[in-house]
Amino acid sequence: MAEMKTLAKDTAIYGVSSIVGKFLNWLLVPLYTYVLRSQADYGIVTNLYAWTALLLVILTYGMETGFFRFANREDKNSADVYMTILVSIFITSALFATLCCCFSHPIAAWMGYEGHEEFISMLAVVVAMDAFASIPFAYLRYKQRPIRFAVLKLLFVALNIALNIFFLILCPRIQHLSIISAWYNADYGVGYVFVANIIATTIQTLFLLPEILDARRGRFSASLLRELLRYSLPLLVLGVAGIMNQTLDRILFPFLYTQPDAQEQLGIYGACFKVAMVMMMFTQAFRYAYEPYVFSKHKDRKSVEAYADAMKYYIIFSLLILLGMVFYLDLLKFIIAENYWSGLRVVPVVLWTYVCQGVYFNFSVWYKLTDRTQWGAYFSLLGLLITFALQVIFVPTMGYMASAGSSLVCYLVIMLLSYFIGQKYMPIPYDFKSIGLYTLLAVACLTVSHFTAHTQHWYVNYGINTLLIVAYIAVVARRDFPLKALLKTLRR
Repeated sequence: MAEMKTLAKDTAIYGVSSIVGKFLNWLLVPLYTYVLRSQADYGIVTNLYAWTALLLVILTYGMETGFFRFANREDKNSADVYMTILVSIFITSALFATLCCCFSHPIAAWMGYEGHEEFISMLAVVVAMDAFASIPFAYLRYKQRPIRFAVLKLLFVALNIALNIFFLILCPRIQHLSIISAWYNADYGVGYVFVANIIATTIQTLFLLPEILDARRGRFSASLLRELLRYSLPLLVLGVAGIMNQTLDRILFPFLYTQPDAQEQLGIYGACFKVAMVMMMFTQAFRYAYEPYVFSKHKDRKSVEAYADAMKYYIIFSLLILLGMVFYLDLLKFIIAENYWSGLRVVPVVLWTYVCQGVYFNFSVWYKLTDRTQWGAYFSLLGLLITFALQVIFVPTMGYMASAGSSLVCYLVIMLLSYFIGQKYMPIPYDFKSIGLYTLLAVACLTVSHFTAHTQHWYVNYGINTLLIVAYIAVVARRDFPLKALLKTLRR
């Protein structure tokens, strides 16, 4: 029992720090859209950060998981494992950063950023440091030091936000001061986003020095490295496929959409995509709570009923968030600047994608608990193929709507496949009667809202939308949250 309490506490700390960090980073979206000079500038941010997410997975090449696997083996010395992995990641990361800096000009020209080669160099160094830092962070988790882990993660977020505010808001107002004018260039604009990132990442890495120096307790082993690579490299395929399902739309867009305003369109898409990230944060929070719950309940005879209930309640709350965001999008749109509002039509599509992603995560419980994790790789690779094919076919003519639509189709397909295949290996009695009812009810509410949204009086629209949400909540309360039962629970 004490071990479960420790696990729950640590999970909460890791989860809260991650979610809070994502939320705080999300707050940079309004800053960028209101302060950067054009949508094209935010398009650069959207594109390059999609690349960094992919490159980070490649540069860690499954070694985080490899560290946990080998550090806990009785026949291995955990200090040697840590030292070996740290040296390996340092060498590959340093080599990557060096090559990118040396060849920044052709890389920038290929990506369409000719004249801004320093963007490539800065982000290459950032990715290299992040990849290297991932191992000390894994070491902190191994040593069960969640507080230090969370503090250092949030330190980076706080520094990054503070530096962005300093460079993008404060400096333009005080650039007349000699101490600022000596180095500040008001025309550099979006470049300061990457300057802020490299400074914050460097400071975070310096704070990790105690963990990095702990590696001196072990020794590097070439034979151990070969074992680690045999274990970890197959995970790289799964990791790349998974992250590309999430970022491929923003990576490929500049190559597929060849209109002159491609960068502006990508900026609009990226900003509106971020508006929908409230749903992603809910899904992420659910995952942090659900994953330890799944494994702790596995030996319980009634575990399958518990998994079915978890799915139903995920659907209930995710659809409620979706309705709230779509119905009050006219208020939420002020998160981003007005010149991005043309892309708001993408928000409902992205919201449905996150719902499907969460349902797929629920359905994936079967291959995690039956040790058939190869199916996770199959689904990820199939999803990547679907996303790539749909984007290549439709993005050139349909623009970012095809980017969003391809992700929705991807998760819808692998969600359904995971369910039907999973029922053969681990049948779970999902309550599709209730799930179907709530889904149809949500669609009906969206349809009514759509056909009544053309009235000239905004307060009428909000009144109708509020009544629709109340109706949805009333049905949920009557079926699954009866008032009498809740009152009995509270009295206990």
